[in-house]
Amino acid sequence: MRRLQIWMGLDCSWWENMYKEDFRNMTEENRNSSDLSAFTHNTTMSAILITVYSVVFAGGGIGSITMSFVLVKMNTLSVTTTAIVNLVVVHSLLLFTVPFRLHYYVNKKWVFEMSFCKMVSAMVHIHMYLTFLFYVITLVIRWLIFFQWKIKVEFYRKLHAIAASAAVWVFVMVFVVPVLYFEYGRSGSYDNTTCFMFHKELQQGSVRALNYTIIVVVACITCVLLGLQIFILVKVSRKLSTSFWSHQEFWAQVKNLIFICVIIICFLPYHLFRAYYIRRVTEYGQLESYNEVFLSLTALSCLDLLSFVLSGSRLFKQKMGVLRSRLSCC
Repeated sequence: MRRLQIWMGLDCSWWENMYKEDFRNMTEENRNSSDLSAFTHNTTMSAILITVYSVVFAGGGIGSITMSFVLVKMNTLSVTTTAIVNLVVVHSLLLFTVPFRLHYYVNKKWVFEMSFCKMVSAMVHIHMYLTFLFYVITLVIRWLIFFQWKIKVEFYRKLHAIAASAAVWVFVMVFVVPVLYFEYGRSGSYDNTTCFMFHKELQQGSVRALNYTIIVVVACITCVLLGLQIFILVKVSRKLSTSFWSHQEFWAQVKNLIFICVIIICFLPYHLFRAYYIRRVTEYGQLESYNEVFLSLTALSCLDLLSFVLSGSRLFKQKMGVLRSRLSCC
């Protein structure tokens, strides 16, 4: 009888330990599943985001480094050169945040502070609009020279170029960054393991109005830039006739067209989709993933510096000349 009691006691303790172990495993699985459920992107969307940001990090890094060597030989007093220098800086700042995005999309969990998440998320938007601003400045200066309204647009001293650049960055640091840091993600409660999902801010009427205004402004400016560049290209092709492929003036306008193509391919789709997203975000949860994909396309503008270097190379011009001769033969 004594042995039976001992055996039953051991058997009960064994079952109790097994129950505790199963309960612990079940709790851990539920915790992991809840963490993954907070990650709203499916496998396809995650793959797209990882691919896009990987291309951005690799191509943008190569382009920024290459352009840095090219800028050393350029006129430092030129307003265009100053704009390109600032373009390299803003691209580099975005590239610094890209590894953290990739870490989140791969592991499906944000492990850093939520304040840092806000900074990484805001950096994409700051990069987009500063890049757009520097594009517009560069195009306007080039067109002023083309229409001979200005022989050249330069600063009188290097200090003036530094001051102009500093003014832009001071404005961003004093007015833009604090507003994004303190107001971004303030309207609702968000999961600490989830990042880049601040759609609840769009429930505010002022935020929606600001978004619509930005969409209209960007779309209108893009249409004006494209119309002017087409007009200039037609004018240059008529002026140079059949020799425009080997003329420096034509390739200068091709570089201008690269700016506009980047705006149309990278920036415009995001803003057009944004107009639909703002209206339907509360109805379809999957729109958040689509919005992130369109937003990732804006980061592809980091490849512009690499395209500028390649378009200005002799090898590229020779290949284009060969292609033109083959097409003319056909």
